[in-house]
Amino acid sequence: MLTILPLISTTFIVISAILVAYGWALIKQGKREEHKKTMLAASGFALAFFIIYMSRTIFVGNMNFGGPAEWKLYYQIFLIVHITLATTGAVLGLRMLYTGYKAQWKQHKKIGPGTSIIWFLTAITGVIVYLLLFVIYPGGETNSLFKTILGF
Repeated sequence: MLTILPLISTTFIVISAILVAYGWALIKQGKREEHKKTMLAASGFALAFFIIYMSRTIFVGNMNFGGPAEWKLYYQIFLIVHITLATTGAVLGLRMLYTGYKAQWKQHKKIGPGTSIIWFLTAITGVIVYLLLFVIYPGGETNSLFKTILGF
């Protein structure tokens, strides 16, 4: 069951990015209500991703890179880029939800396109991380947060 969680969470973030793209197209067509519903759905999938990811990180742990040792540094740099994009995208996404909820349309329109692009890059790099950890190379060692901190 736990081995399927990374696939599910990665699928959720991809669905979120697809919905963001669709929501962007809707607002370009002037369909504000449909845009709002689509973006809330995108946020819901992003939240589901986050809950699964954090639950797995806390209770199971994160998998280390299991590929060739000479590629590990490149993977770690790529992972840092992905984490930076994901964190930035999440913060900006929350800002987008806030400005949309408060009808701050000028600011919402200003940061929306950049936020969307960052989210697309987050989804793409997230899929690559998933493929590197679970498909292309055998998984590396995994330790739970509790095991690492508390020793059990």
